[in-house]
Amino acid sequence: MAALTKRLLQAGQRQVQRHGRTASVSVAGVLLMSACSSISDAPSDRSGSAPGAANPAISSGNTNAAPAEIQARSLPPPAPSQAGSIEMYKREVAQRVYASFPSYVYQEQPQPLLRAVIVLRYVVNADGSLSRVELLRGNGDRFAEQRAMQSLRQAAPFGKPPAKLVRGARLELSETWLFNDDGRFQVRSIALPQRAE
Repeated sequence: MAALTKRLLQAGQRQVQRHGRTASVSVAGVLLMSACSSISDAPSDRSGSAPGAANPAISSGNTNAAPAEIQARSLPPPAPSQAGSIEMYKREVAQRVYASFPSYVYQEQPQPLLRAVIVLRYVVNADGSLSRVELLRGNGDRFAEQRAMQSLRQAAPFGKPPAKLVRGARLELSETWLFNDDGRFQVRSIALPQRAE
């Protein structure tokens, strides 16, 4: 619990530095966290983490560190896609990423100033398999870049794209991942609108 308290303090200090505003971290919140750790050191079962493991949705703050390999939730093979357009197919892909990694997806509106905006180009074969993923645009946040690529790779295969969308036995797409400070993300095709400042 002490490590979590330290990370929360560092996150608060990072937030202050990022926005250039004067603010203080709530001492009451830190004391409450410390009190909770003395009641029970048992890990919460909601994260699915092993005892003593850090929450996988929270990064260390080191933007050069690669994230630990994330484990996808087992999903049944996808049905062939009925998408009528490339945008509809991208939404189906995004929904599969969300279903595969629910603990890594931010369920509320993204924060006004995002940690990272990552754009990937990827190629889906006519059978729905993923043949290539490449970084189109990043901001140097290696953690977010790798997390976006891992989430896409591990959510594959996708629904077989409709023949009318496929060119030369493949479908080339690009998509944007929006990362909050805590390392969780949304995919732009189905993301909620960002909060106002």
